Amino acid sequence: MPRYTPPRNLLAGRAILVTGAAEGLGRAAALAYATHGAEVIALDANTPKLESLYDAIVQAGGCEPALHRLDLARAGTSEYDALAHALSTQVGHLDGILHNAAALELLTPLGFHAPEVWERTLRVNLTAPFLLTQACLPLLSEAPDPVVIFTSDECAVRPKGYWGAYGVSKAGIEALAATWGQELSNTPVRMHILDPGPARTEMRLRTHPGAPMASWPEPAALMPAYLYLMGPEGRAAGSERVSAQAWITPPQDAGPRGLNGRDTGAACNDSKTGAL
Repeated sequence: MPRYTPPRNLLAGRAILVTGAAEGLGRAAALAYATHGAEVIALDANTPKLESLYDAIVQAGGCEPALHRLDLARAGTSEYDALAHALSTQVGHLDGILHNAAALELLTPLGFHAPEVWERTLRVNLTAPFLLTQACLPLLSEAPDPVVIFTSDECAVRPKGYWGAYGVSKAGIEALAATWGQELSNTPVRMHILDPGPARTEMRLRTHPGAPMASWPEPAALMPAYLYLMGPEGRAAGSERVSAQAWITPPQDAGPRGLNGRDTGAACNDSKTGAL
């Protein structure tokens, strides 16, 4: 995969909703999108970590984000409809969604999988992306280049024992993205499947406690793929399943044009920010 250096104002004028934005890959993506010009709507259930993200984005010179607290394990259609309404009235437009939030509570044989954990995992990982996209689709469809990115995992295409509801949900998310992509193939809306691969996140530490942590990339190193797909050039990816690992920029290429510097030159929208 060729090296990708995103333009400094890649996402200028775009409003992007990021789920699971408080930490890990979601936090890195929210920072990357904001410092490349987007107005980020950061969604998570953890208010203190959302507020920490807000501070980090502002300190990095990114566009001031909007915060939305929502527990995806409990949310239903009314909450998603309310969010879509808030986006329409307070932000005015929506250009992209990154479905990053994920639940993985334990690795266990299916025969011992607790039913409540099964249902909660599927609700966060599969039902929530469906309901949220469905609620926001009318607003997304008004954008000139609307993008929805679904986060997958290797176990979606290569099933692994003990990954239970998480693995099943990721297989489902790929089927959901592919089905929706075909249905919307004659519209401007594009659906992408992104597999981040291993990264130095809290979830990875829990599922691979004996693996060498230093060998995993930091979440920020994977952001070229996230930026590429969310930007206009991502249309060329079509329905191809994208691996973020292939887009890692060698460390020697990092410099002032990177994701976290104030010199990114992001052009922010003059729009309402704060809590939705």
